[in-house]
Amino acid sequence: MDVVSDAISVMRLGHPLSRRVRTSGSWCARLEAYEGAGFHVVLKGGCWLLPDGGDPVALGVGDAVLLPHGAGHVIADSPLDAALARRTAVPFGHWREEPAPRTRPEPDGAELLCGKYWLDCSRIHPLMAELPEVVHLVNRVGAHPELRAAIDLLAGELDERRPGSSLALPNLLDLLLVYMIRSWMAETTGGVWPGALGDPVTATALRALHADPAAPWSNDRLAAEAGVSRPTLARRFTALVGRPPMSYLTWWRLILAATLLRDTPDTLATVAGRVGYGSPYALSHAFEREFGTTPGRYRAQAAERSEAATSGIGRGF
Repeated sequence: MDVVSDAISVMRLGHPLSRRVRTSGSWCARLEAYEGAGFHVVLKGGCWLLPDGGDPVALGVGDAVLLPHGAGHVIADSPLDAALARRTAVPFGHWREEPAPRTRPEPDGAELLCGKYWLDCSRIHPLMAELPEVVHLVNRVGAHPELRAAIDLLAGELDERRPGSSLALPNLLDLLLVYMIRSWMAETTGGVWPGALGDPVTATALRALHADPAAPWSNDRLAAEAGVSRPTLARRFTALVGRPPMSYLTWWRLILAATLLRDTPDTLATVAGRVGYGSPYALSHAFEREFGTTPGRYRAQAAERSEAATSGIGRGF
């Protein structure tokens, strides 16, 4: 696994949702804030995104917008005043999805591909935390070819449900999320994590830690893996990641332990072995220091959160 894949995997829960929506005339719909990430892709026409507390964003044909922190927002045919938008918008879940037109659509109509991911934000990776409230990926000739291909494939699957769609759709939605984050990393100029993953020494060290977090890593061994001296690794890694290599490894092992406690029935001893701890006691002590609760209580609480989120993730969509 690589850092981006891992950052998404430890947060992602359940299957994402998606809808293809066709509009005409004047329209305005609202999606309330939720624990997850959402996206809109404009397939035809144009529209406006009005995020809570943010400036309106004009979306043209082929534009994609990611809301990685589940910000509440209105999407409409025009840049309405925020207060007016809140009063006039219909809940997104009540928004009528118009059937595919038999004739040419109205000039002012729009066609959107909308999606929603359920994420566990209690253990957010700093890479994901760094993403802005709104990531606007403008459609430009030659830009983000993988993202464009994923959008085309996803739109095709939603147009006509074919054999295998139940497997293809969630995987295409996961792929779309990866490509949107990757596109943001390629375009941003001031991000911490794009810089860390763009630095050959730090990136090599991160890949090694993520590939085998249970290995008996030390600063000397990791420096040898990165092909630099120990002081050089410590200086570059700490400056770019924000914590020393072994501190990051400890944190990441505990994040993985929390994910295994949430997603598997594995015993604490098995979890400890999988994340590089020599005993359940050692893991339990470190886990309680990081999360403020025991592994057993965390597992029970995670099950309750998952059940609540599962029943609520589709609400309003």
